[in-house]
Amino acid sequence: MKSKVLTLAMLVVAAGGLSADKAEAQEMSSVTGEVIDITCYIAGGMKGEDHRTCAQVCADAGLPLGILSTDGDIYLTAGKGMPAPPATDLLRGHLAHTVTVEGMVTERDGARLITVDKVTM
Repeated sequence: MKSKVLTLAMLVVAAGGLSADKAEAQEMSSVTGEVIDITCYIAGGMKGEDHRTCAQVCADAGLPLGILSTDGDIYLTAGKGMPAPPATDLLRGHLAHTVTVEGMVTERDGARLITVDKVTM
């Protein structure tokens, strides 16, 4: 199950490099929400302070992190560059915290990706 979620997350991250004419929406924006471990959240709804240690283990293993926005939307995260590296290094210290992430937001078929420029608590 984890490998399927990771594969899906990597495909969505790769889609972040597509041109704006192929994406439904692409714009600079900021997103406020909790830093989550995408795999555990999607597979089991795990989040919050009680899940921080597990999320750290998953992040250290290379599983993707995301943002669960205050609106309930999930944003996959990527760093800058091509191919887009994970944003794990920028978010690892903020697991289970509420942050504001600034960057380019791309949306396609209901999936959202934010290429992280800045993270603030």
